[in-house]
Amino acid sequence: MSRFNLHTRLMGMNKKTRTTWIWLVGIVLAHLLISLVHGSAHTNAHVALSPAATVFVFAVILAGPLVGLALTWVSRPIGAAVVAVTMAGALIFGVINHFVLSSPDHIAQVDPQWRPLFATTAVLLAATEALASVLAIQTMRERRVL
Repeated sequence: MSRFNLHTRLMGMNKKTRTTWIWLVGIVLAHLLISLVHGSAHTNAHVALSPAATVFVFAVILAGPLVGLALTWVSRPIGAAVVAVTMAGALIFGVINHFVLSSPDHIAQVDPQWRPLFATTAVLLAATEALASVLAIQTMRERRVL
């Protein structure tokens, strides 16, 4: 999409819709960066994931929100729904694995050397996932101007 088309599309949104969408994009991108740092902490702390969990991480947590953002250009409600569902799924997965279940993936069980980074990124992931879910639901509910 050319710069002109992007500008025209953004200008066609009302101010609230544009602001919500821009925040959603920013939070999804921040979530991606935090996920990469968290993945590094996983690797360095030797916290392995099962094959099923690895597929979930790559498909739902990493790719899902980005696919949802891309879909907002075709259909804002459908793209926002994908972001909402994938971020809510990521939130549930992360909270259960990092804070509830007693496992090597629980923040209290991680190698002490990596625990501060692991725990900080786990909390930041939960916060961005919750916020992105809310913003995506708001985006789904807003009327599209274009």
